[in-house]
Amino acid sequence: MQKAIDNLVHNRTVIIIAHRLSTIAGAGNILVMEEGQVVEQGTHAQLLSHHGRYQALWQAQMAARVWRDDGVSASGEWVHE
Repeated sequence: MQKAIDNLVHNRTVIIIAHRLSTIAGAGNILVMEEGQVVEQGTHAQLLSHHGRYQALWQAQMAARVWRDDGVSASGEWVHE
């Protein structure tokens, strides 16, 4: 999925609305919004270094991902594959 998005956005300005931050980590400019207001802006690396809302969301999503990789979903249910 990510590779398809990367191919589509090459040399284009694209607006992507995402809840899964890994989808937008490669973007040249990320806007973090809360209650309709931009609260942070920058690249993935810049936003992580600011230790703000984006970094907190990123860490929470990565922790949930590790948890799921251990066989438990974010809802606390066991993942059966």
